[in-house]
Amino acid sequence: MVKQVSVFLENAKGRLFEVSNTLAKTGININGISLADTTDFGILRLIVNDPYETVKVLKENSFVVELTEVIAMRIADKPGAMAQAFQLLNDAEVSVEYLYAVNKEKGLNAILVLRTEDHENACKVLSGGGIELLSEEEFYAI
Repeated sequence: MVKQVSVFLENAKGRLFEVSNTLAKTGININGISLADTTDFGILRLIVNDPYETVKVLKENSFVVELTEVIAMRIADKPGAMAQAFQLLNDAEVSVEYLYAVNKEKGLNAILVLRTEDHENACKVLSGGGIELLSEEEFYAI
């Protein structure tokens, strides 16, 4: 499993710049990113090279931050590969709460990040079905 940093942001001009600039100044690299919003606020989800330092730095700069575990999986970059992974989860009755893709490896595979209602079962089902799950170290090395 991989640690994900969730940042709660007001829907205000410049907030994404403030987060990215704060991280850039401290040498933190963003490997994956997703933003979901409502009328008043957004949730910025980040996969970074140092999640613990990221949480510390963002909190020091008055951001509301949470650290959660997500699953990072490597799938072939071809039609049907994602469906195969989702079929495994569907058959095991594991619901996906959200997911997003991150930069794929050059011409090789796609990398998906997902959060489920039952990570332990999801990991078991996916790896048992031949889906490669990435550790934090493997993910940060991409």
